Amino acid sequence: MESFLFQATLYLLAMVIAVPLATRAGLGSVLGYLIAGILIGPVTGLSGAEMTDLQHFAEFGVVMMLFLIGLELEPRALWAMRDKLIGLGGLQVLVTMILVTAIVMTMGEDFRVSLAIGMTLSLSSTAIVLQTLNEKRLMQTAGGRSSFAVLLTQDIAVIPMLALMPLLALPGARAVAKAGHGDHVVARVIDSLPAWGVTVITLAAVAFTVLIGHYLVRPLFRFVQGARLREVNTAMALLIVVGIASLMNLVGLSPALGTFLAGVVLADSEFKHEMESDIEPFKGLLMGLFFITVGAGINFDVITAQPANIFALVFLLVALKSAVLYGLSVLFKIRGPDRSLFTLSLAQAGEFGFVLVSFAVGQRILPNALAEKLLVVIALSMLITPLLFILHEQIGLRLRKPPGPDPDAIDEQQPIIIAGVGRFGQVVNRLVTMSGMRTTVLDADLKTIQLMRTFGFKGYFGDPTRPDLLAAAGINQARVLVAALDGREQTTKLVAYARRIRPDLHIVARARDRTHVFDLYRAGANDIVREMFDSSLRAGRYVLENAGLSAFEASELEKLFFKLDRAAVRDLAQVWKPGVPVEQNAEYIARTKELNAELEAAMMEQFRRRGERDESDREAPGNEKTGPEA
Repeated sequence: MESFLFQATLYLLAMVIAVPLATRAGLGSVLGYLIAGILIGPVTGLSGAEMTDLQHFAEFGVVMMLFLIGLELEPRALWAMRDKLIGLGGLQVLVTMILVTAIVMTMGEDFRVSLAIGMTLSLSSTAIVLQTLNEKRLMQTAGGRSSFAVLLTQDIAVIPMLALMPLLALPGARAVAKAGHGDHVVARVIDSLPAWGVTVITLAAVAFTVLIGHYLVRPLFRFVQGARLREVNTAMALLIVVGIASLMNLVGLSPALGTFLAGVVLADSEFKHEMESDIEPFKGLLMGLFFITVGAGINFDVITAQPANIFALVFLLVALKSAVLYGLSVLFKIRGPDRSLFTLSLAQAGEFGFVLVSFAVGQRILPNALAEKLLVVIALSMLITPLLFILHEQIGLRLRKPPGPDPDAIDEQQPIIIAGVGRFGQVVNRLVTMSGMRTTVLDADLKTIQLMRTFGFKGYFGDPTRPDLLAAAGINQARVLVAALDGREQTTKLVAYARRIRPDLHIVARARDRTHVFDLYRAGANDIVREMFDSSLRAGRYVLENAGLSAFEASELEKLFFKLDRAAVRDLAQVWKPGVPVEQNAEYIARTKELNAELEAAMMEQFRRRGERDESDREAPGNEKTGPEA
C-alpha cells in the first residue's frame, strides 16, 4: 500500500506541475503529460516495475474515449459520412499500409512481417489528435473534420486488422503461441482453433457486442434508473465499458474497439447524455495517465544503442505519412491552413499500434527485438505530435491569402461611418439611413458589398482597419463611427486607432461577449453593444409574460435587469485583467458573485413592491367590487 500511495503521489505531482507549464508555453497538455512521463521514467528512474500494470490500467482512458466517440456517432451520422470514411479514410489506411509494407520488404523483412508492420503504422493516434484538436478548437474546421473522419476509419479498420493478423502467423508459430498463453479456459479453446477459426471468433465477438448494446443494455439501464441514485447510474455506465472491454480482451480483441462499437449502437439511446456525463471525468484522468505511461515507457536503451537508425525511422515514418496525407488533401480539395492541419496532425503512429504489436508478438509474427524497436518508433512519433501542431500553426501564420481586388475609391464622405456590414451592421445602417441620415459603409467582404448594391444600398469594399481607407472615408471629420467587424481583434484594433487620432469621435462598437466589452472599453469605445444581449433580453421578457406576469411587469423587470447588468459590467471592468482568463481572476469571480446577488435582490424587491402596490390598490376605498363581478 505504501508503494502504491508513493507512486500515485508521484504521478499526480508530475501531472499537476508539467501539464500547466506545457499549456502556458503553448505546447498543449498532451506534450506536458508525455514530458512528465519521461521525467519520472527514463530520466529519473522513479517509476518502478509497476509501469506495465499501470499502463494497462491507463489504457482504459483510451477505451472510455472511444466509447464516448461512439456515443456521438449515430449510425445515420456514420452513413452520412460514408464518402469521407470510405474515400478519404479508406485511401489513407490502404495507401499508407501498402507503402510501408513495400519499404519494409526492401529492408529485407518477410512479406508477412512487413504487412503486419504496414497495418500497424498506417494508424494514427486518436487520443492525442482528438484531444489536441479540441484544446486548440480546431475540430470544427474543414481540416479538423477531415482528420476526425480518417481517425474514425482507422479505429474501424483495427477490427479487420486484428481479425486478419492470425492468418499472417508462420506455420508452427501458433503452436508456440499456444504454449505461452494463459490458462484461462476460453483462451485454451481459442488457441485450439486454426487461424481461420480465430478470425471467425473475432468477428463473432464484434457481432455479439453489437447485439448486447442493442438488446440488453437499454432494458438494464431502465431497470437501474428505478433506483434514482446517481452513483448506481455511474456504476452502470462503468459496467458497460468495463464489461465489454473484458469480453474483447478475453477473445484477443482491442477493448477500445468493442466499446466504440457499443457506443455507436447506444448513440440514439435516451441514456446517451447521462452516460457521457458519468464517464467523462474518469476518461480525462485516465487519458492523462495513459500519456504519462507512454512517455515513461519509452525504452531509451534501444535509442542509445542505435540513435541514428531510430530517429531516421521516425523521420521516414512522419515524412511518408505526411506525403500520403498531403496527396489526399489535394485529391479531396482540402485547401489553405486546413491542408497543413490535415497533413501534420495525422503523421504519427498511434496507441492502437501498441495493441497490434503486442498481438503480433503473441501470434509469433514479429520477433521481440523488432517489436521493441517498433514500439520505440511509435512512442517517439506520438511524442513529437504536439510539435507537428505547432509547425501547422507556424505554416498558417506564413500562409497569406492571395492579394484580392484593390479597395474601392471613396467618392464621398458622410458624418457616420459604419465599418462592417454583416447582420449587425446591416440593421444599424438601415435604421440610420431610413431615418434620413447618410452613412459611409465599409466592409472587407466583396460579396457583401455587392449584395448591398443589389438592394440599392451604397457601400465601399476595403479593409476598415487600414488608416488610408479610414482617412478617405472621412474619419477626421466624422461625428460617429460604428465598429461592427467580424473579428474581435479587428474591432478592438479599429476602436483603438480611431480613438487615438480622434479623441472627440463618438464610437459605437459591437462586442462579442463580456471580455470583449472590457477590451473595447479600454480601447476607448463610448457605447458598447453586446451582439446577443438585447435580443436575449427580449426573449427573456417573452418568457416572463408567458409564465404569469403581465406585459407591463415583464417590461419593467427587463428594463431593471438591463440597467443593473450594464452597471455591473462597468464595475467588473475595474477588476478585469487583460490576458488573464476570468476563471483565473479571483477578484473578478468574487465581485461577479456579489453583483449577481445584488442584482437578484434588486429584481425580487421590484417584484415585491409591485405586488404591494397591487394589494393596496385593491384595498383602497372606492375600489371594492360589488355584485356578480366582486
